[in-house]
Amino acid sequence: MLGPSAHTDTFARDRLPPASEMPDFLLQGFDYPERLNVAVELTDRMVAKGFGDRTALIGNGRQRTYKELTDWSNRLARALVENYRVRPGNRVLIRSANNPAMVACWLAATKAGAVVVNTMPMLRAGELAKIVDKAEPVLALCDTRLMDELVACAKDNRFPEQVVGFDGTANHDAELDRIALSKSVRFEAVNTGRDDVALLGFTSGTTGVPKATAHFHRDLLIVADGYAKEVLGVTPDDVFVGSPPLAFTFGLGLAIFPLRFGAAAALLEDASPAKMIEIIETYRATICFTAPTAYRAMLAAADGGADLSSLRFAVSAGETLPAPVFQDWMRKTGRPILDGIGATEMLHIFISNRLDDLAPASTGRPVTGYEAKIVDDDMVELPRGTVGRLAVRGPTGCRYLTDPRQREYVRGGWNLTGDSFLQDEAGYFHFAARSDDMIISAGYNIAGPEVEAALLSHPDVRECAVVGAVDPDRGQIVQAHVVLAGGVPPDADTTKRLQDHVKATIAPYKYPRSVKFTPALPKTETGKIQRFKLRTEA
Repeated sequence: MLGPSAHTDTFARDRLPPASEMPDFLLQGFDYPERLNVAVELTDRMVAKGFGDRTALIGNGRQRTYKELTDWSNRLARALVENYRVRPGNRVLIRSANNPAMVACWLAATKAGAVVVNTMPMLRAGELAKIVDKAEPVLALCDTRLMDELVACAKDNRFPEQVVGFDGTANHDAELDRIALSKSVRFEAVNTGRDDVALLGFTSGTTGVPKATAHFHRDLLIVADGYAKEVLGVTPDDVFVGSPPLAFTFGLGLAIFPLRFGAAAALLEDASPAKMIEIIETYRATICFTAPTAYRAMLAAADGGADLSSLRFAVSAGETLPAPVFQDWMRKTGRPILDGIGATEMLHIFISNRLDDLAPASTGRPVTGYEAKIVDDDMVELPRGTVGRLAVRGPTGCRYLTDPRQREYVRGGWNLTGDSFLQDEAGYFHFAARSDDMIISAGYNIAGPEVEAALLSHPDVRECAVVGAVDPDRGQIVQAHVVLAGGVPPDADTTKRLQDHVKATIAPYKYPRSVKFTPALPKTETGKIQRFKLRTEA
């Protein structure tokens, strides 16, 4: 049963799944008032608590205090309401790289009661069209440096109705900025309900057509008051840095988590490993967020003597953390690296290692408030040590916007994430594969990520992805797509050397019978390897 709403445009609530298709929400311990605006909680409320003079955001050569961010987002919110006629419940699309201006626009639109649709900055017009067709935004706010594709999208579609530029460099030299600068720093934020949709997060596309996932105001606080508080132990002295785009729900934690606890976020438009290291050294960052492939690249970049001593720990998500990357990072930095699993549908990480309880090749235990189990195709729980489908439920969960795939993701109140896991006798969860990454060869079940981890432990391999390829004799064979380290020849001797290494590292039947060398792997903007493209090719 949904609580009261402030939305006069009921588009998002009208398109939520029916109650019979919703997952169970376990909200004990997450008690918020019926009326809640998450943007107010992250800005105005923090100023009222005494954080006004502390640094909130770092980016593009500037630092913004909590008071400055509050005033900035209030001016922008006034502009959205008074000049662009944004009404509560309207969808507002935002297109930008990670920078303070994007965060200010997100907060402003949320204060105005809008449903925000953050989009990846590298999407093309055709990809944006799929999003606007689903979300029907009345307004798009776009960094002026990224306008071309969005303008092309708007020209060919009914939505967005308006495209307005803002200055992502923080010089305030764009239409939205100039209007906002004339506004008062005081704004009476819309008194949204805790169950009003605040955000539409679109799936990253590793399995094809993206889906819109609806997240409430309460959800954005739950992931901070749960995962960030319990697992990360965020304090006002922390400085976050990371590579995931804020448009990716994993990346949105780079803004929500520090702002919830009075900490600071260092936002990077260029999140290359070298730049990440530079920012860590310059601002003495304490918490780093990125994907496993980036940690491997950062280790290579750090061999020149980079100082990572300010880090308390690193967080890995987006795909499973291979044991060789975990071990190399621990050995070279002396800092813990926390693996976890999240999903756009669940908003953020729901199973994680802890600082006092971590191990390679283990994803850990559920975050407080969540329950998880391993089930078969009929939702029957499997014995410990058996690979099956991961089912989870907790204070957040899947709400697809008008999508029949809701019935596939949610069954019997549980969210089926599309991952194959096993739970050991001690209760720890171990990733096996995406459910569609399980390779069945001559009757053997082979998890692609296990073969990847074996390959990554060889010095000749920089990156790799493993998929199943059709074979007339065995049904499928293991096929490895490998990016070699510099100077290693892509020849038959290298193929045999890697195959022999896998045979010596894991069960011999799991070795890749097909090895294809490639200069780069297909990836989403979030850094996830698009294995569905490799499977199609195979």
